[in-house]
Amino acid sequence: MQDFRFGFCCKYIPEDGSAPAARAMNTTTVTMAYLGRLEPKEAYDKLVSVVSHNLEAFRLQIEHVGTRPKLERLHRLSSDLLPGYTHPACQDFYRDPDLRGLIEARLAALGRTARERDVRLSMHPGQFCVIASRNPAAVANGIAEFEYHAEVMALMGYGEGWHPHGAHINIHGGAKALGADGIRKGLGSLSSAARNLITIENDEVSFGLDDLLPLADAVPLVLDLHHHWIMSQGEYIQPDDPRIARIVDSWRGVRPVSHVSVSREGLLPDHDIGALPDFGALVEAGIKPKDLRGHSDLMWNEALNDLVMRHLAWSDFEIEAKLKNIATEGLAQHVERRQGARTATG
Repeated sequence: MQDFRFGFCCKYIPEDGSAPAARAMNTTTVTMAYLGRLEPKEAYDKLVSVVSHNLEAFRLQIEHVGTRPKLERLHRLSSDLLPGYTHPACQDFYRDPDLRGLIEARLAALGRTARERDVRLSMHPGQFCVIASRNPAAVANGIAEFEYHAEVMALMGYGEGWHPHGAHINIHGGAKALGADGIRKGLGSLSSAARNLITIENDEVSFGLDDLLPLADAVPLVLDLHHHWIMSQGEYIQPDDPRIARIVDSWRGVRPVSHVSVSREGLLPDHDIGALPDFGALVEAGIKPKDLRGHSDLMWNEALNDLVMRHLAWSDFEIEAKLKNIATEGLAQHVERRQGARTATG
């Protein structure tokens, strides 16, 4: 269990609460409605300003992660990098040679920095990004959005081969109407680069882990422990569960990535941090399952953190907690303390 990693998702939160640092290190966006109210030159200048800021925010985030201990060198990049990239109103702007040159040069440099500093990268389009639906427009939009993410990854140097350097772009299965076969068909609509980067995670509503396992021969599966706990109404899947081996095999030699979070602190204020939350008991006490789905600020439950430690034997983890890097560092410290205690008593 020597080469494992944790990572935070998309947004950096300064521990000292510095607003300037937060603005500098995080992406921003601009709406299509706002751009539409501007003259073309003003709209272009505004878009360039936002994109330039976002590229710099990516650089600062990657460099920050690259300075962290190796167990924290995993990072999910924000989808907001290039606002409106797939929107018809912005297509001419993004074809502009100057803007295109800026994007290509900066992304290539960012990819080199990530590889030099051994930072594993991922992206995660929003839940509307689906590759299987009974609605052809939804599929077309979803595939266009996914291909945008794949292009960003390719420009960073991750466009060749199967999940190079562990890079991946993760989506949910979407509506369950077409089932796993619908997702399998949708995979065939992706470009080669996108096909080699996609992963799919289990969710709490449509595609549980067992629903996705038939796709293990076609796409890497991302296990979300919290989603599984909700969908299964309380199961904590263990590392020796036979389904874990199928997830590992789906990655075809690349170390898998999983997700973890825990229900909000305010929902369970008096819960014993050394005991795993009991889904059935919590629901019986009057807490609604939809409320249990919400993510906490920090990884407050030490029993769950210990379960994550056991899963590190086969997977890296993205920490989906609201306090982002602060929560991730806290979990990393928990692991270090546990390992130190084991060494001391060894």
